[in-house]
Parts: sequence; structure tokens; C-alpha cells
Amino acid sequence: QVQLVESGGGLVQPGGSLRLFCTASGYTFAAYGMSWHRQAPGKERELVASITRTGDATNYVDSVKGRFTISRDNAKNTAYLQMNSLKPEDTAVYYCSAITSWGRKWGQGTQVTVSS
Repeated sequence: QVQLVESGGGLVQPGGSLRLFCTASGYTFAAYGMSWHRQAPGKERELVASITRTGDATNYVDSVKGRFTISRDNAKNTAYLQMNSLKPEDTAVYYCSAITSWGRKWGQGTQVTVSS
């Protein structure tokens, strides 16, 4: 059974940092790319960042370029999203996702709130 579990969210002041974790199980983590998405209240879910299965290539939505970094550790079956210089508009539920042989899988999400 494929499972993705996010953690690391919380409340942070503008300009602060958070690191999100996505721990995978139930499939060969190293065989598939990973992505982080977010959904703010009243808005559609959007792709934030993606990384190839080997970690040799990454992509970001323009609004987070230079502030967020996606990475992965295949030995730990874990993907990360380092978020720096956070802004109130980054407030959302963040989800990790993988497209596996069984289709796209999602975690349950972790709330990130940027507020003073």
C-alpha cells in the first residue's frame, strides 16, 4: 500500500523558514519523481516544485524560485521542501505527491501558516 506522509508544517512569521518532510512507503521510492503542491483557501491546488527520481533536476513555480528548495534522500525514502523567506501568500496546505505505477498518490497534507 502506497503511503506518503507529510510533516514539518506550522506557524511562522514572515521572513522565516520551515522544512517540510515527505516520507514514502509501500513502493520503490527511488523509481519515481516527487513533487510538492499547495492549496490555499478558496484556490485551486498548484504545483510548487518537482524533482526527478535521481534528484538531478528540479523545477519550481515562479513565485517560489530562489526561496524554496526541493530535495530527496532515496536511502531514507524521504523528500524535502526547504522554504525560506516565507511570505503570507505562502500560507496553504502543502501536499507531497508521486506518480507511481498505481497512479498519482497524495499525502494527507501539512498546514503552513505565515503570519505575524
